[in-house]
Amino acid sequence: MTSKAALTCQTLLDDAVQRITSDSPRLDAELLLAHVSGLSRTSFRAFPERKVPAHVTDEFQQLVAQRAQGMPVAYLLESQEFWSLPLRVSNSTLIPRPDTECLVEQALALPLPDAARVIDLGTGTGAIALALKSERPEWGVSACDRMDEAVTLARLNAHQLQLEVSVTRSHWFAQLPAGHFDLIISNPPYVASGDEHLEEGDVRFEPASALVSGTDGLDDIRLIIKAAPAWLNAGGWLLLEHGFDQAETVQDLFISQGFVGVECRKDYGGNDRMTLGQWPRKGACHAN
Repeated sequence: MTSKAALTCQTLLDDAVQRITSDSPRLDAELLLAHVSGLSRTSFRAFPERKVPAHVTDEFQQLVAQRAQGMPVAYLLESQEFWSLPLRVSNSTLIPRPDTECLVEQALALPLPDAARVIDLGTGTGAIALALKSERPEWGVSACDRMDEAVTLARLNAHQLQLEVSVTRSHWFAQLPAGHFDLIISNPPYVASGDEHLEEGDVRFEPASALVSGTDGLDDIRLIIKAAPAWLNAGGWLLLEHGFDQAETVQDLFISQGFVGVECRKDYGGNDRMTLGQWPRKGACHAN
């Protein structure tokens, strides 16, 4: 039996670029080859003629085939960076998006107590909670998710990053231990069932439970806004991510529930992507 001839990095990458149909096929290919080979992406340019062992080539080709079918790179690598934190990901959770870092920025800008109590609802990988804890170690940060797989993953990420974030299994507030928070933050599902975008791109491979929320996409947001006051300290804040076309409706929901200082914030693309509001202090005027 003859062994396979070793192929060069350049040959493998050129072939992969032809097979991968994405917005960034070269980047995808380089990330996958770096993952299986242990080599840096820089080395592919500096030493394109470097030979790749046959067993590494086979593993790379398998990943390229999956990427060619649309499988997200983050799931293939089982990792995704968020807020400069390396996070483990799996297909049981949503892949953290760069625009969700805007949610973290808005939370950090709020006038919260030095030892604020914060909870991230529907945490998934733990991305938001871990990003906040990395920036504000004095905060008491906790998180919850209704999926056992997500709870396990978020706890693993907290352990690997050595960030003290407690993660509880709970469907929103339902199983949370009693307590009050200075900030409730969430990137909940907000896509309408039947939305055509659910059949496009990476979203096809992500769990529907992390994306879809009723016929208008607002079922979970309504639930959170309605329940949040019972879990907030006076003067505490609720901060939610939502769809770019849902801002006006979400603001109305905040105001109807009694929140004050209700405002919308934009993501990196200039879209109305987040709404925040404060639960009034005793004696405060409820007018917005």
